[in-house]
Amino acid sequence: MDRYICVHGHFYQPPRDNPWRGEIEEQPSAAPWHDWNERIADECYAPNTDAPVGREDDEGQPVTLNTFSRISFDTGPTLLSWLERSRPGILEAIREADRSGRERFSGHGPAMAQAYNHLIQPLADSRDRQTQILWGISDFRHRFGRDPQGLWLPETAVDIESLDLMAAAGVRFTILASHQAAAKKPIDPTLPWLVRLPSGREMSVFFYDDELGNAVSFGGLLNDREVFLRTLLDRGIPGSDLETDADSDPDQPRLIHLATDGETFGHHVKGGEETLAWTLDQLERGGEAELTIYGEYLERFPATREIGIKENSSWSCPHGVERWRSDCGCSGGRLSDGSHAWRAPLREALDWLRDSAADLFVRETEPLLVDPWRARDEYINVILDRSEKTVSRFLDEQTRPEIPPEGARKVLPLLELQRNAMLMYTSCGWFFDDPGDLETVQILQYAGTVIQIAAQETGTDLEGGFLSILEEVESNDPERGSGAAIYERHVRPNLARPDKEGES
Repeated sequence: MDRYICVHGHFYQPPRDNPWRGEIEEQPSAAPWHDWNERIADECYAPNTDAPVGREDDEGQPVTLNTFSRISFDTGPTLLSWLERSRPGILEAIREADRSGRERFSGHGPAMAQAYNHLIQPLADSRDRQTQILWGISDFRHRFGRDPQGLWLPETAVDIESLDLMAAAGVRFTILASHQAAAKKPIDPTLPWLVRLPSGREMSVFFYDDELGNAVSFGGLLNDREVFLRTLLDRGIPGSDLETDADSDPDQPRLIHLATDGETFGHHVKGGEETLAWTLDQLERGGEAELTIYGEYLERFPATREIGIKENSSWSCPHGVERWRSDCGCSGGRLSDGSHAWRAPLREALDWLRDSAADLFVRETEPLLVDPWRARDEYINVILDRSEKTVSRFLDEQTRPEIPPEGARKVLPLLELQRNAMLMYTSCGWFFDDPGDLETVQILQYAGTVIQIAAQETGTDLEGGFLSILEEVESNDPERGSGAAIYERHVRPNLARPDKEGES
């Protein structure tokens, strides 16, 4: 076989729980569903576990396919957490797809890990980058019962430090868009590439076919299953539209691959899951190409060609990572016009709060914890299992031996402070068009939780300094006012309620 095909789906939903109640409140924009998680689960996640392939078996029964078992995919920890609580049947079907996929793909599971709560890695500080990667790996291990080979960077936003942290944690490969390769001419996306890191480590990178991915995501390619199939089969053969490196080894089997939001298959494109299932079935039965996943392909054909990456680049912002910190011109499409100048002061306010909360965290926990930041990295074990046994074991391992049990438990709310200080950077808060939209309000709720815990546990008021910067955030809707006004309207009312530990 000289041609291989891999479809990658990036499945993700941001944390949507009210931090004080631990549940998602009604979201009218998702009507008639209660909230967007429920809606997308019904339109995408559930259908993809049992999608018709358009033929009958020998007994005349419709054949269906769990598409997760035939593609490469990453599923965000915040989505998996919600599925565990609200749709455990879907979660189990996804797990089973990884198990059966391992049998199909030479022992390599189709699931990949994802950095924990979808913050933009190059814009985070070094501590948060490390914790996000370690939490994402631990969450994956908890869900799928194995170590991940690959890890998806949110928005494929990349820099060398993040790649090095991934390599240090045992990750072998990641996926980027072709335009993120540092090359003077278009690279050959049908080959795996090797990035040498300053530490001496290395990372294999698959640069997916930009044109093919965009055609699936935005160009209507899924609207005709025959065209989708032929496009995959014809891509990369002599005379096709795919421009490849003239120096490519002609004997190297080609990997035709694309990456898109997993929600494309059924939510963004109605019936997309059926097109995908039919296409996967045709590919598997047709013999013109072999379905594979990245781990299996990399084992057969290791990356040998070296390349650099464009640091601070992403798949969804042509300006790099500016969509998450400036008025770069990228829009969510909800406004015909308007300014995104609010993005910069929003990030400034959150950076100030993060740094202030970090100082408090260290000051309050250094007398109690052997290593406060290592304890934060390990706190994912408590997030995944809040049983008394797990909490006690965590405290025994992380607190200083002279600290009595009642004193040791003082660190728990401060670790929750740190968890919320990362949740407040979830990328969706900047992605769309106004700071009064529900995605930005959500991250402001996490900021409010940080402020509340700091006041309750240390007596420190961080709210004043935070709101003074948030005043510079201006909504495009005069009725919404400043970021401070949005905080007062949507966050402050919750602060008067009894604090309830969330499970985002």
